[in-house]
Amino acid sequence: MKNKFIYKLSSLVLLIFIGIGCEDNSETFTVSDGTAPDLGAIGISEIEIDQVNVNNPAVTFNWSSADYGQQTAVVYDVEFSTDQAFTNPIIGASVTGENAVTFSMGELNTAVGNAGLNPFEWADIHVRIVSSLGKQRTSQANSNAVSLRVFPFYNYIFDDYFLVGDGTAPGWENDNENPALFRDASDENLFKYTGFFSDGQFKVLETKGAWQPQWGTNDGTTIEVNPGGGDDPERFPTAGAANITPGFYTFTINFATQDFTFEPFDASGATSPSTLVLQGTGVNAPITLTPLAFDGHIWRASTVRLKPGEVQFLANGTDTWGSDTAFSGIATNGGANIPVIVEDNYDIWFNDLTGEYILIPLNL
Repeated sequence: MKNKFIYKLSSLVLLIFIGIGCEDNSETFTVSDGTAPDLGAIGISEIEIDQVNVNNPAVTFNWSSADYGQQTAVVYDVEFSTDQAFTNPIIGASVTGENAVTFSMGELNTAVGNAGLNPFEWADIHVRIVSSLGKQRTSQANSNAVSLRVFPFYNYIFDDYFLVGDGTAPGWENDNENPALFRDASDENLFKYTGFFSDGQFKVLETKGAWQPQWGTNDGTTIEVNPGGGDDPERFPTAGAANITPGFYTFTINFATQDFTFEPFDASGATSPSTLVLQGTGVNAPITLTPLAFDGHIWRASTVRLKPGEVQFLANGTDTWGSDTAFSGIATNGGANIPVIVEDNYDIWFNDLTGEYILIPLNL
């Protein structure tokens, strides 16, 4: 009898426990579609963006809070578009739980340039605020739009790199006509240099005249960098004491994947043109390039003025070499004219082994 009583009591306790455990006391979290933010007037109709004082404030956007019916963090994206329909908008800034963003001159220039405005031309840009919830940007609501007329300067987005070392033309001098690496026209992180390397080693610099940022290798496979204030990496290509066997090589470096290769290049039978000139509507007068004494296949012209237009390389006074990509690319005999987008002083490099060229603006 006692055992039966204990069994019934245990069953009762279990049922009570299950009943309590199954009771749903949670509150359902729901949000409405959201009342869109209201973007206020900006009190200015046009801005000539200052390319000198890029950190100065340019414009502030203020808006009212979106209402999703709950106390929740709201994400606000500041969108820019070249058309009022916002066909292909870009996000110039994002904030969470705030109701204002101030753009500096440089930030505004980057935003309108990414949206598609051309440099040195007055044009309209349209701005709106898009509210949403969470990292997935759910429950989006668009504000009204405001328009602004702007005059952007050119935003040169590329980094340039140069060789230094006793295996290269300048030796261990960081501002001695250091040859530029040739940037891939379709991948801004991929660079190549095909040419002669002597008995020595080398590193890569980002700024002529400065030892950092400086790239090398510590394991002979991946690249290492001293951005400044750290330890310098070892030298390319082996990260050891072994020097290069003099000859022609292709050095390839990828700053995104952090790897490099250094492979022999067959330059036998390759001949250089007797003359190489840059001509076209992008120059005031034809510019003569000079081959390096260290490697006659690498040609250069320093601090030459280019203007908006087109240029091509004229070899031997008869053959025109070009391509359709600005700043860098691979020229072919009879190829398209190279576009010059913005006026500035440039350093120009051309490799007659590969047709690679790079036009490096000096003041952008």
